[in-house]
Amino acid sequence: MKIAKLAFGLICLAILASNIVTMSRWSEARGVYDDICYLRQAHLFQRLGIAGLNTNVVLDDDDYAKGRWKAIAYAEWSDSTRWPCHNPMPSGNIVIQYPPGTGFLLALFPEDHQVVPLYVAASLIVCGLALSAIAMARTQSSIVGAGLFGALAVYLMINPAKASYSVAPTMAICAVAGFLTALWLSRDRRSVLLIALIGLLLGASVNFRLPNALLAAGYCLFLAGAFLSARTLATFMQGLGFGAGVLVGMSPTLIAQAINAGSPLATTYGSADVVAPAFDLAILGQYLRDMQFVLIVLAIGSTAWLLRAGKGTVRQVALVVAGNLLVNLVFFLSHPIFTPYYIVPIAMLSLWSVWFAWLMREPGWQVAALRPQPGRLEALPQ
Repeated sequence: MKIAKLAFGLICLAILASNIVTMSRWSEARGVYDDICYLRQAHLFQRLGIAGLNTNVVLDDDDYAKGRWKAIAYAEWSDSTRWPCHNPMPSGNIVIQYPPGTGFLLALFPEDHQVVPLYVAASLIVCGLALSAIAMARTQSSIVGAGLFGALAVYLMINPAKASYSVAPTMAICAVAGFLTALWLSRDRRSVLLIALIGLLLGASVNFRLPNALLAAGYCLFLAGAFLSARTLATFMQGLGFGAGVLVGMSPTLIAQAINAGSPLATTYGSADVVAPAFDLAILGQYLRDMQFVLIVLAIGSTAWLLRAGKGTVRQVALVVAGNLLVNLVFFLSHPIFTPYYIVPIAMLSLWSVWFAWLMREPGWQVAALRPQPGRLEALPQ
């Protein structure tokens, strides 16, 4: 058992090391429009502090953005009304369409050396959770499963996470939230603070990508069902704690929308992104040919397996995940725009939750994992 755990742990670390070497060669001037907009947000935070939430193009008085657009030979670099991923608001201001979280994280690192540290930090978090899962595994099959999934999760930090700077921190949050979800439901007395923390993390993920708000859908359905079924103060407090956590977590985005769009509930996205749902066979075909299809099959399959084979709290994790998958898949598969990362967050949150729930199904895993006793190998995770 120990040899298998060590082998898979080394595999995950080897993939992490390879990723870091690859990331160290990345350029922040790869000519992608979204990159420049995230970096402009980071620049505003570094220049103006919290006032950087205001992304009006008139604040480019130091010509930072113009210089970036000119560097990639963007034809209309001098006309701020034509900048990509900027949209006009009813007030007349032209602002960045993205929420502020990704720019804020990039701003924590020195200018021109921001992307690589962000990805390395997110990869370290994901790898840490993968190694934790391997350490928790107590059977040969669970060690193999944890090792293979951990290796896949670490690898995904290169592809498709590289497609958008917003994906890397989202992946890290999904890993942590998946672990906490399993931990929350594995307890006989469910902690309000723990579900509030999960809500805070999922709310914070909205600051990276607005569609991440859908990651909370399954939890809302589960908590609402639990309250309607039991109608107790405990279930009410669980729902209240989760809702409060989500609201606090996404408050930077609400504040940014109030500043830039005139209302916390108004979007800074343009009409090209705010489109009505419609099932398109061409879009479905793109998902079928993409890596996301593999992840969704794994997520659906593992959730169905947990619903059938799991009992008690393990089955409840599967119910949360099933609700989440249903809402997210209906939304994204009916969204007439395809990207190589839209469905990745819900797939990874589902897989992390399901896998940790399975590892925590046996009583005493906490003691074995956290308080090993020398001389009593049977107390260690097998």
